[in-house]
Amino acid sequence: MGPHIRRSAGAALVLGVLLATLGEVPMQTESAAGALPDGVATTPPMGWNSYDSYNWNVTEAQVKANADYMSTNLRQHGWQYIVVDWAWYYPGSGTGSPNQDANLQPRLRLDANGRMLPDTTRFPSATGTNGFKPLADYIHAAGLKFGIHLMRGIPRQAVADNTAVLGTGYRANQINNTTTAAWLNLMWGLNMGHPGAQAYLDSLFQLYASWGVDYVKVDDIAAPTYRQAEVEGYRLAIERSGRPMVLSLSPGPTSTGSGTHVAANAHMWRVVNDLWDNWGSVDALFDKLRDWTPYRASGAWPDPDMIPIGRLSKQGPVGSPRYSNLTADEQRTLMTLWSISRSPLMWGGNLVENRASELALMTNPAVLAVDQGSTANRELYGGTNRVWTADVPGTDHRYVALFNRGTATSDVSVTLADLGIGSAGVTDLWSGADLGTATGVLTRSLPAHGSGLYRLVPQSTVPVPSAYTLTARHSGKLADVSNGSAADGANVVQWTANGQANQRWRFRDVGGGYHQVVNVNSGRCLDVYGGAGATGDGVRIVQWTCGTGTNQQWRIQDLGTGYVQLVARHSGRCLDVLNATSADGGQLGQWTCGTGTNQQWRRSQV
Repeated sequence: MGPHIRRSAGAALVLGVLLATLGEVPMQTESAAGALPDGVATTPPMGWNSYDSYNWNVTEAQVKANADYMSTNLRQHGWQYIVVDWAWYYPGSGTGSPNQDANLQPRLRLDANGRMLPDTTRFPSATGTNGFKPLADYIHAAGLKFGIHLMRGIPRQAVADNTAVLGTGYRANQINNTTTAAWLNLMWGLNMGHPGAQAYLDSLFQLYASWGVDYVKVDDIAAPTYRQAEVEGYRLAIERSGRPMVLSLSPGPTSTGSGTHVAANAHMWRVVNDLWDNWGSVDALFDKLRDWTPYRASGAWPDPDMIPIGRLSKQGPVGSPRYSNLTADEQRTLMTLWSISRSPLMWGGNLVENRASELALMTNPAVLAVDQGSTANRELYGGTNRVWTADVPGTDHRYVALFNRGTATSDVSVTLADLGIGSAGVTDLWSGADLGTATGVLTRSLPAHGSGLYRLVPQSTVPVPSAYTLTARHSGKLADVSNGSAADGANVVQWTANGQANQRWRFRDVGGGYHQVVNVNSGRCLDVYGGAGATGDGVRIVQWTCGTGTNQQWRIQDLGTGYVQLVARHSGRCLDVLNATSADGGQLGQWTCGTGTNQQWRRSQV
C-alpha cells in the first residue's frame, strides 16, 4: 500500500518520464539520459564476463578463446564486449576470495603511483609496463571491445606504501577513507572531499585509456551503500580520460531512491545482488525490472546481472562445474524478460563450451531486436501470469511478452484493447511462426515458468479503455491494492494518492447496468471476499481473478454531487471504508448503503 515505488519530481524532470496512455504505467524516455555525452551504450550493452565461469582465475588464453568464439559466432548479432572480472592483479589462482592477510600478503602488482597492473602469471603479455594493452589490442583486432572490473577505491597496499599520486604533490595516505568491501579487503574507499582522490581516479583512467579499455565495471559502489561521491568521481575520470567507456556499477540491489542520480552518472547499474541459475532468483527480477521502469533510458540501463546460462563455475565461485540448472523454458523466460525490459545482455557461461541450445538463445535476431530497438517498455499486467509490452519504433506494431510464473501449464492472455488494438496479426518471435489473427484477446498456453514473445501488427484499432481513480469523500484517499500486489486475495485499502497503477481502475461493462472494476496494475477485479454468499456487513474487499461472479459486479449509483456509490450486485451493499477511518491502509469492505461520506467516491479519469 501507499509508497509502492517512489518517484521524485526530479526523476521526472531529469529523465523526462512519461505516463503511458497505453497500459497506464510509467514508460521511459528514449532520449539519452546518461551523463556521459559520448554515444556510449545508447542501446543495452551485449557481451561476456568471466566471473560466472572462472571466478577470479581467468587467464589470458581463456579470455582470448572466448573472444575468438564471440568474433566468429556472435559479433554479427551485436555482441561485442569481453570483460575480465575481479582481481586480475592478484597473483596465482584459487577458489576462495582473493584477500590479503594482515601483512598485506600476497603482494599485488602496482606501479609507482599505486595503480594496479595485471598478474603476469595469468596474463603473460602484461609483462613490464604493458598492462592490458596487448590483450586489448587482440580483442580489438577481432572486432570487439575490451572491459575490466575494478574494486572501488585505492589499494590498501598503496596506502601502506604511501605511493605518490601521479601529477600531484599528494600521497596515497592522504586520500583514502576506511571503508572497504565486506567480501574483499584489498581496497580502501576514497575521500572524495580531498582533491587528490579525484586526481588518483583521473590517473587510473589515463592508464586504462592508454591500454584501450572500453568498459569498466566498478564494484562495491552501488550497494550495500550507494557511494554517490565516488560514482561521480568515476564518471568524471572517464570524461577526462578522453576515451569513451561504459560505466557499469555493482553489486545490487541499487536503491530506486538513487534512481535519478545513478541514471545520470552511469550507463548500467545492478538491480539485484549476484544472479545464479535458480528459478527463484530469476522470478524475483519481474518486480525489480518493473520498479526500475521510470529510470530506463538510452544510455542508462537497469542491470539484472550476468546471464547464468551455459557452462558455469568452472573454477567457482558458486557450486560445482555444470551447465545451467535453469530448465530450457526458464532459460527462454530469462531471455524474454531481459529483452522486453531492454536489459544489458552480459553472458556468464563459458562461451567456448556452448551447445547448440545456448547459441540459439544468443542469436535469435527477432528477439535481440526487442532488446536493442524497442521503446516504451513496460509491464502491462502483474501477477502470476505477467504481461509486458513495448512499441516497435516507426510503426504502430507492438511487442508483447507473456509469462507463466506458476508451477503448472496455464493460459496467459492479453486484452488487445489495452494496447489500443481490435485485431492483429501475430508472429511468434522465438520460432518465427505466423500465428494468424488475434481478435479481442491474445491467449497462449504456456508451460510452467514459460514465456512467449510476439509481434502484433494491428489490423484494426479501438480506444484504450479509460482508467479512473476512486477517491473517498471523507478522507481524500484513493482505493489502492495493498502493497501493489498482483496476487489473488490482496486487500483493497485506501491510501494517499501516489500515481501508481495499483490506484487505477478500469470499468468493464458486463450488462444489466453493472460493471467489473479492474485494477490496472494487476488486471484483477474488485471482489467481495467469499463469493456470492458473502452478503453481510463488513465483508472485506479484495482483488481476484476476474470471473462471472456477481460479487465482482458493481452498479455505479450517481449521487448528483460529483460522487457515486458503488453497489455490489450480489448483496446490494455499498463499497465502504470500514469504520470511516481516514488513515492510510484503512480496509475497504461492503456495508449497508447509507449517507456516510465514507461510502461516497469521486470517479476521476486519469
